[in-house]
Amino acid sequence: MRKYLIGLDYGSESARGVLVDAETGQEMAHHVHPYRHGIMTDVLLDGSRIPSGFSLQNADDYTEAAVDILSQLGRGRTIAGIGLGFTASSPLPARADGVPLSRLYPGDPHAYVKLWKHNAQAYADSINARPGPFLDNFGGRVSGEWLLAKAAQIAAEAPDVWTATERYIESGDWLVWQLTGHEARGLGFAAFKAQFSAASGYPKDIVGDLQERLSIPLPVGSAAGALSAGWRDVTGIQGAAVVAVAVIDSHVLLPAIGAVSPRCFVGALGTSAAYLYLGNEYRPLPPGIEGVAFDGSVRQLWCYEAGQPSFGDTLAWFVRTFPRGADMPASFLAYNEEAAGLEPAAGRLVAIDWLGGNRVPFADGNLSGLLAGLTRQTTAGEIYLALMEGLCFGARTIFDLFPAGGLPVDRVLMASGLARANPLLVQMMADILDCVVEVPDIENATAVGAAIHGAVASGVVETYTEGATRIGAQRFTRIEPRAKSACRYRSVYEVYRGLTSGGAVHSAMHALRNL
Repeated sequence: MRKYLIGLDYGSESARGVLVDAETGQEMAHHVHPYRHGIMTDVLLDGSRIPSGFSLQNADDYTEAAVDILSQLGRGRTIAGIGLGFTASSPLPARADGVPLSRLYPGDPHAYVKLWKHNAQAYADSINARPGPFLDNFGGRVSGEWLLAKAAQIAAEAPDVWTATERYIESGDWLVWQLTGHEARGLGFAAFKAQFSAASGYPKDIVGDLQERLSIPLPVGSAAGALSAGWRDVTGIQGAAVVAVAVIDSHVLLPAIGAVSPRCFVGALGTSAAYLYLGNEYRPLPPGIEGVAFDGSVRQLWCYEAGQPSFGDTLAWFVRTFPRGADMPASFLAYNEEAAGLEPAAGRLVAIDWLGGNRVPFADGNLSGLLAGLTRQTTAGEIYLALMEGLCFGARTIFDLFPAGGLPVDRVLMASGLARANPLLVQMMADILDCVVEVPDIENATAVGAAIHGAVASGVVETYTEGATRIGAQRFTRIEPRAKSACRYRSVYEVYRGLTSGGAVHSAMHALRNL
């Protein structure tokens, strides 16, 4: 009997699924479902206005997407395992039976999913002002995007909603709960986004009774349970259909791109960028890196995490604001063609990449972008080029922290949408990092990675290494740094470092934010 795996990739605006042959590892089909309500920044389900700065989603959009994707890919088929990658830092309040509070309080923004783009920085600052041991593996601070800060915001600004909250849970874990009928949280979400420790549990005395609304997580690759009878009826899925615990979307792709060994540095380049370093032994967190956890990303490996909150979003903002074509793809094509013909730093510009705040090394959501060096001769193409370079300089800042902290890098991989769609950007990354960059040749890497997690949880494969070999990328494109460009970028990077190091620039950004 032919058996299959399904991998689900839940992003910011849509969900994608892939169907994989469990024996051959071949991708057989895929399906995309946009969320009905998208990213909610204007009005709630009842028509109420959403406060400025809120970025929300409707949890029921996630189950609607799952019904569609699982039905399209799984109906009438024997499914051995289902894996799920989900955009992190997107928690929601729910009742003990799993009902999201947005169904009960449709007019209160705090009852909805707070997407990763929602930043509760003031509450993070308050938590960071009372440091404790739980921050040791997180550089002494939490981010305004993470679960603790968002829980504190609900408790302070919507106490009635917080009182009604019986479970506060990442959206990926919530969806696994809906699929199986069992609340089974993934260790990656708990460790990286809620500061869970195997030794001491969740942080205490941060938000009143928060621990009662959480539960002990399971290591990556664990089985959360089988797809429930109700979901089988709706989707027509047959077979064991073992559902793996959810994994952070930028982490879930690791086995799909062959990143299952120590000393590997991975960039997942999307609307935001996540950078992951894998190690087989613990080292103290390098200053500025966001967090580290064991068994939360790949079994038996430590994973260090860092990121840029705005990456592809930055380029999309520029192209949308200053179009060069009939639509976004045409404008991107025009700008990329012009930028490809320019020398490095052609406009003598430096862009600071903090259009969505800064995660590493400052963990400050109130920082903002900067473009330095403008003259009356500056062209739009030169600005676009500088924005791309600024993103790569931000990546270089993160990359350098690992070897400086005693974590040497043997292999660099760049994956996700932008890595495949924008070869100019990847070449620039190789030049600025001044090292070989590998790009895996694989479609739908995040969803395929999720399928491999489903394969591990269901026993189709015994290890992530076996899953990577059987199901993951088979070919890689090697991008060599260009010596002349790398030399030029070393000089420009020093200017970038001087502007971003603190002092007057940070003060000015904070003052502008407070106007």
